[in-house]
Amino acid sequence: MNIFIARLDYNTDEFSLRDAFEAFGEVSSVKIVMDKVTGRSKGYGFVEMPNDEEANSAISGLNDSELDGRTIVVKQSEPRENKPRFDRRNNY
Repeated sequence: MNIFIARLDYNTDEFSLRDAFEAFGEVSSVKIVMDKVTGRSKGYGFVEMPNDEEANSAISGLNDSELDGRTIVVKQSEPRENKPRFDRRNNY
């Protein structure tokens, strides 16, 4: 399951995010999204967990919890094709 994490502290690194999720089970990948221009964290990321039961447990256990001094939001990631797209030329 792909899990979305928001409201991350800008100094949170992938190692500490992995540690938080590994308390609930196996983690196959961790990615904090970085700004291409500044190289700074955008404050959100994704964790991939192969076992859905462990992933759901991590979501329940970590949502609205504190990580590096911030209360984080944790939920199942939506597939990209389900999200509305913004077209700058047509303003929609």
